[in-house]
Amino acid sequence: MEKLRPQLSTRWIATVAGIWIQCSVGASYTFSIYSAVLKSSQGYSQSTLDTVSVFKDIGANAGVISGLLYSFVTRKTSLPLCVVHVVGAIQYFLGYFLMWASVVGLIDKPPVALMCLFMFLAAHAQTFFNTADVVSGLENFPHYGGTIVGIMKGFLGLSGAILIQVYDTFFKGEASTYLLMLALLPTCVSLVLMFLVRIYEKTTSDHKKHLNGFSAVALIIAGYLMIIIILENIFTLPLWARISTFVLLLILLLLPLGIAINALREESNRSLQTDSIENNLLTDHGEQITSPKFSTAEDTIEYQQLPSSDLEVKATSDDKILLDEEPLNPLQSMCTVNFWLLFVAMICGMGSGLATINNMSQIGASLSYTTVEVNNLVSLWSIWNFLGRFGAGYVSDYLLHTRGWARPVLMAVTLATMAVGHIVIASGFPGNLYVGSVLVGICYGSQWSLMPTITSELFGVRHMGTIFNTIAIANPVGSYVLSVKVIGYIYDKEASGDDDTCYGTRCFMLSFLIMAAVAFLGCLVAVALFFRTKRFYQLAVLRRLMHSFK
Repeated sequence: MEKLRPQLSTRWIATVAGIWIQCSVGASYTFSIYSAVLKSSQGYSQSTLDTVSVFKDIGANAGVISGLLYSFVTRKTSLPLCVVHVVGAIQYFLGYFLMWASVVGLIDKPPVALMCLFMFLAAHAQTFFNTADVVSGLENFPHYGGTIVGIMKGFLGLSGAILIQVYDTFFKGEASTYLLMLALLPTCVSLVLMFLVRIYEKTTSDHKKHLNGFSAVALIIAGYLMIIIILENIFTLPLWARISTFVLLLILLLLPLGIAINALREESNRSLQTDSIENNLLTDHGEQITSPKFSTAEDTIEYQQLPSSDLEVKATSDDKILLDEEPLNPLQSMCTVNFWLLFVAMICGMGSGLATINNMSQIGASLSYTTVEVNNLVSLWSIWNFLGRFGAGYVSDYLLHTRGWARPVLMAVTLATMAVGHIVIASGFPGNLYVGSVLVGICYGSQWSLMPTITSELFGVRHMGTIFNTIAIANPVGSYVLSVKVIGYIYDKEASGDDDTCYGTRCFMLSFLIMAAVAFLGCLVAVALFFRTKRFYQLAVLRRLMHSFK
């Protein structure tokens, strides 16, 4: 263990540990697996079950406490980062274990309010893992914030599909046992790996190559899961086939470790080459030659003369003022216009996206989609969610570093595309849900990658965990307003018959046209944020270029 400790204490191993934790803790995306047994065992009505699910959405998005704890642990104390994981693991275990105990009768049926608390605890734990893994990754790879946030958020998006694969392989048809699995498996994974997730000092090395490797693995796993989900919805796979596909999934999940080992090997070789160069500076008599100066007075003058105009000199000066200032704390950030522009944009984007997936089953039923088709759409949502989270982070980094495009540009584009997706769903043409769910799912996921990255750039990394979790409250707020006050209200008015059901395009057309308008409003807000931050991002790119000349 003493020999392994230096290899384990690296940013690459920390990234792999963070990825594996993220792959196991996204149970909030699998509510449909155990919702039926929760409803029947507790004797809930549909409205009561919906009330419990609301606390799932609130818990999974209201991560202010996890952000405050992260800032306290990393900035104010000498406590290890694993403290954040421990708090999350305790909540995770308690929430799902108590739900399981209620379902199987180990404890008396709790009041609805207490069950809502259990659900809140289970979902709220996710924010602690998410904050620790995402923000530490961002601090370890500050020059590629969009990419690393996309990777971590992307694997969290895939975790729902991964957990469902565990369920289908070992516990299919035993939803109550699945609840016990959620109490034990993610908790154990996080407790075993949490000591490896740390923050390391910044380096001048270019990490893009190996981060691209992690991205490639994420895409491979997403593609594999998509194929498995489609096959399972078309065919009934025997046990041996389910076990075989699960083993292959585990092998694919080991690939990030291979990338980390390769990165460590390259860094070790680079270190050996540096030592060799230093040894060559010794004379034959064992005397050390004075190391050549890599920056002389003339070099300094030439470097200072790089700006070719007064405007560029002024930009360099402004760059120092803007980018090196003290990071804002949560209260200071909330006093800025940029914070509220980002918050409103997320209400429009995240809120309308979550309202869509929450009502996917009812939309499919109203348009005469079969149960298999609806289940297929719900299962594939996690893939589109992943592609948005991963793709937006990677593409925004590429556009920023190569074209100098500010990230709010991509946010505006994705929100406009989401509006198109809502219009497609409202249209009701044959196959509209397949097209609309892809557009809305990808664009919804992209907000989860863009928002934390923009937050870290505008307000600093120091309190980023608290600030981006505060902005994330926009997700359940927007979802509640659009789901209950818009979709639910209009659906109930259009419903007819004894069972209060509705069939046809009229059931959701007006609702999704309204959500399309809301998403387009979010696009306009993102455009306003772009113009307010355009100069900031230009100076950030200029500073990066000047740093590369050094």
